[in-house]
Amino acid sequence: MFQFLKKRAKGNGAAAKPVIYERKDHCVSRRDIDPDALKVLYRLSNLGYIAYLVGGGVRDLLMGRKPKDFDVGTSASPQQVKKAFHNCFLIGRRFRLAHVCFGRGKVIETATFRQASQSVGEIIEHAAEGPQEDNVFGTPATDAYRRDFTINGLFYNIADFSVIDYVGGMKDIKKKIIRSIGDPEIRFQEDPVRMMRAIKFSSRLGFKIEKATWAAIKKHHPMIKAAAEPRVCEEVYRLFPYGESEKAFRLLWESGLMGDLVPEFSKYVSESGGAKSPAWKYLAALDEYEKAMEKRKYEVSNGLRTAVLLTGLFRHLTGQPGTDTVKEARRLMRAMVDGVKVSKAVYFTGVILFDSLRRFEKPPKPGKTRFVHSKDFLDALDYNRIVARAEGRSEKILDRWAEIYEKGQ
Repeated sequence: MFQFLKKRAKGNGAAAKPVIYERKDHCVSRRDIDPDALKVLYRLSNLGYIAYLVGGGVRDLLMGRKPKDFDVGTSASPQQVKKAFHNCFLIGRRFRLAHVCFGRGKVIETATFRQASQSVGEIIEHAAEGPQEDNVFGTPATDAYRRDFTINGLFYNIADFSVIDYVGGMKDIKKKIIRSIGDPEIRFQEDPVRMMRAIKFSSRLGFKIEKATWAAIKKHHPMIKAAAEPRVCEEVYRLFPYGESEKAFRLLWESGLMGDLVPEFSKYVSESGGAKSPAWKYLAALDEYEKAMEKRKYEVSNGLRTAVLLTGLFRHLTGQPGTDTVKEARRLMRAMVDGVKVSKAVYFTGVILFDSLRRFEKPPKPGKTRFVHSKDFLDALDYNRIVARAEGRSEKILDRWAEIYEKGQ
């Protein structure tokens, strides 16, 4: 539930002066902020520095969601942050980030406010070289304007518990809109991975991508090929969690990005019905499965997710008798290696899962159940349940395989 009431200043997303929402005007509570993040905020504020909770954490708190990460923005330099915390380590070369570390690997990322270090012309000129780093310290205002989308450009001020909005993010959260900060054509040329992030936030939050932002994605989607390969691969797999992969990959296909990353799959979707392609039913079944597993705090593997994504195409390619299914499985997974740069582990898991479709078509036979003891068995069982549910088939044979596994534990 949103609580947008009175505000101290008037303005829009392009205003130089921020709109400030006092504590009574929003729903962010310190009760919902990680205690260690509060320690960082209070320590820096008490030392006289500006200290804000920034980015997606503020967005999620305003939406009543539990943030995954709590990041801090500050006027303190990296060396000043390090001096303030004995448990702080500096990382990065061109732009130093402070990692304030707490027990069991928890890190509160603390960054000095930045400003864009390049002109618009320089950004466009060097677009083919990939995203350009910002390595110039700035102010809260310049830091807000260099972020990707308005919903991620909000600050929570620990000094007076207000929410500070330079970019119109509060309005867009209320309207459920993904909008680029500044000209989306320039922002996507600056960093093409932002196009995938727009799709991720749209599907995950249930927000609509604003018209100009969507048009820029459809125009500049080929630039994703110039982005750093590890970042692209990471963003692909960030489309799966939260049980919204069907929506995410539909947008990826509609935008043209899927054709840049996995051309054969994109072509299959288009030729098998587009918006009504069989590909989507497998992702819908995966989403339902992931939501059920999330309640048990269990996450399926990326190899399984990749296999589910490609199952419709795999079924299409191996539908004729005599087809070498293992050969097709390897070729399809090789396409993911070439296009998305998936890991060897994902490649081999995908091949094994495709092959398990043949194995699990029949009930287990006495003396021929060695696969039950394989490290890939549980992934294969999950995968086959997802496929069976997508295709409306019985799971009785799968239950018999599961019984043998349980008896062996």
